[in-house]
Amino acid sequence: MTSRVLLVSPAMTASLRQARFDDGAPLDDRGRADARAAAGSLPADALVVTSASTRCRETAEALGLAPTDSPAELAGMAMGHWRGRSLHEVTASEPEALARWLTDPDHAPAGGESVSSFSARVVRWLDATAAGEGRLVAVVEPEVVRAAVIHVTGAPPAAFWRLDVEPLTVTELSGRAGRWNLRLGRPVNSL
Repeated sequence: MTSRVLLVSPAMTASLRQARFDDGAPLDDRGRADARAAAGSLPADALVVTSASTRCRETAEALGLAPTDSPAELAGMAMGHWRGRSLHEVTASEPEALARWLTDPDHAPAGGESVSSFSARVVRWLDATAAGEGRLVAVVEPEVVRAAVIHVTGAPPAAFWRLDVEPLTVTELSGRAGRWNLRLGRPVNSL
């Protein structure tokens, strides 16, 4: 049987608008309105899971979805002491560490997680999901989408930062027997 996974990126937050590492901020008014406008556009018969973040849970709720689980493997990337700081602030205070993190998939911010270790846990979840049947909607952090795309395309880990994931878009994976097909970046309300 074919497994179908719809990876939905969360709606907009003030932190995203400010290029701030996730700080647990809720959806902003515009993000909430955009998600509500797309409610009912995802398959009603799908199993639904989310990343545990506030923005993913609130996006699922605004879309009219009822998640059954928040698997630990789908948590956003641990940012250590960069959590809540803007990209500008980290660039000013730790330019070498940031540059290394953006170019070396095995480097992690202090107290955080590397792209390689983060991607490995997303891949474990995706591979376990491939054994299932039917549709699964997962409202997940943009970096979860990046890790899944890198895995299914066989792209090198360094390509992780070359992928932009727009808010409220769907990346669709379908596959069986260890082979995935990929459909990228459709707006949620176009399904």
